[in-house]
Amino acid sequence: MFKALGDPARLRLLSLVASHENGEACVCDISGSFDLSQPTISHHLKVLREAGLLDCERRGTWVYYWVVPAALQQLSAVLAAADPTADDVDVSDTGLVTA
Repeated sequence: MFKALGDPARLRLLSLVASHENGEACVCDISGSFDLSQPTISHHLKVLREAGLLDCERRGTWVYYWVVPAALQQLSAVLAAADPTADDVDVSDTGLVTA
């Protein structure tokens, strides 16, 4: 999971998907935010999917992605355990990891 997030583009993709309206984003909505080719973005999304951080569904010609809530909770728990000063971790409605 952390290896997948080690690339700045993938970390940004995860953040964009998590913060997108309704918690899901079409490739067509997020690809314009990067100075990367569409195949490169697709590769990064595939890595995030294979790491269990994102899931997706094809709707017509577009693929929609969303963050897997259990993966965010697991990530939050690991990060909170690594920080003994952290209070309870909340991954509620925003879809973002907070400490």
